[in-house]
Amino acid sequence: MPRRSCCLLSSPLRAIAARAIAPDAPDASDESIEAKRFARYDRDNSGAISKAEYLLNRKKSFDKLDLNHDGKLSFEEYAAKAEAKFDTADAGHNGRLTPAEFATTAAKRHARVKCAPVEAAPQSDA
Repeated sequence: MPRRSCCLLSSPLRAIAARAIAPDAPDASDESIEAKRFARYDRDNSGAISKAEYLLNRKKSFDKLDLNHDGKLSFEEYAAKAEAKFDTADAGHNGRLTPAEFATTAAKRHARVKCAPVEAAPQSDA
């Protein structure tokens, strides 16, 4: 029976490290990944996610941007992170980004690896 060699991973390095530490450990299933994600959102362990629980991560992000903590985002507050990212990328400090500098501003995304099923190795009669 074919088995999956891996499933969707948030980081290829995490998968490599896990294999190095426990090479015979089963891979995380899509169901167990979703169950963990659900548990992170279900703060009160009620088995259901309320709108407040669902929006909590958004609130945390908003609060980080709301620099003067007045419950409102000005354009300056909203753009502060982008301005800092631009300034960091502008290696020439000329107020313009070359293609190479611009490439460093790309959002860091977790790689999603999809692997084909792997056939079980034949067992020897030793």
